Amino acid sequence: MPNAIDTDIAASGSFERPRPAALIGIVVISLFAIVAIFADLIAPYDHASQQRTQPSAPVSRIRFIDDSGSFRPRPFFYPQRLADPLFLVYEEDRTRPIPLSLFVRGDRYPFLGLFETDLHLFGSVGTEVRFNLLGTDALGRDRFSRLVQGIRFSLIVAPLGVLLAGLLGVVIGTISGYAARWLDAGLMGVADAMLSLPTLVLILAARAAFPLELPPLSAGMLLVMIFAVVGWAEMARLTRGLVRTLQTREYVLAAHSIGLSPARILFRHILPNAAGPIMTQATLMLPAFLLAEVSLSFLGVGLQEPIPSLGNMLAAAGDISQLSRQPFLLLSPAIAIFLFVMAVRLAARGSER
Repeated sequence: MPNAIDTDIAASGSFERPRPAALIGIVVISLFAIVAIFADLIAPYDHASQQRTQPSAPVSRIRFIDDSGSFRPRPFFYPQRLADPLFLVYEEDRTRPIPLSLFVRGDRYPFLGLFETDLHLFGSVGTEVRFNLLGTDALGRDRFSRLVQGIRFSLIVAPLGVLLAGLLGVVIGTISGYAARWLDAGLMGVADAMLSLPTLVLILAARAAFPLELPPLSAGMLLVMIFAVVGWAEMARLTRGLVRTLQTREYVLAAHSIGLSPARILFRHILPNAAGPIMTQATLMLPAFLLAEVSLSFLGVGLQEPIPSLGNMLAAAGDISQLSRQPFLLLSPAIAIFLFVMAVRLAARGSER
């Protein structure tokens, strides 16, 4: 027969069906995760490959009905020709319908870092004419391929930063919650000092101490470490307060009375009941770290060209003439950021009990 302590833990961890808002957020986050994992497969072209004759080209439109009014079951598009290089005006060549296909051959890449392949999710077949789902940038690079690669970098760096900062904060907060008064005061004094500093300025200062030209892997690891060092304080403060509060609960006092070890009490009774607020704090940290990474690249101290990131892609929106012509295309990274942050907030708020 289960004792009162196990019954309390089981009740606190009972399953509850997520709310519709949480389900929407989880679905959107899952789609972003799929894009991040399979970015090379989803991107039709290499992120640095240029079409020098098609700078700032508009979207290649998917069609099913040709100029004669005939329906084609296979989607196609018309190639675009630069009609006015001065004002970047393009015209479609209606005499050359180019079919679209799934799983086509193209640029080679290491699939999940395991083996080399040239298979891509979609693209044009049997021609060098490219299908640009989001048009091209000022250098003729496929904007959709760069967007997908930028999403992958951000959705690797930000969650890893949250994970390390969260683990560091939980460990320090737990130690502070159990420690003697002098150690508790010292640890929380350091945490308060970290919280008093402007986070973005601190991240910028830390990043500026290292060379700007770093490979993507090295830059990603550096940002993860910076986020962990800068972002642990809020999680430590929260964990310390939860540990202090939960130590006075009846089931913890009962566990002490039957002689359970402090480690068993911590991992069996305190941390499981603190998991909810800790996860909520992590969902607040994730958008903050994502926006910090985007800000670094936007300011020119994150990923450097030609490696794509959401930040350096957004920097192109500073060209007012292009922004007025193609606002949706230039702001597509901002739209992706908005959708992801909104999904995280929906998942967090919708799952609240």
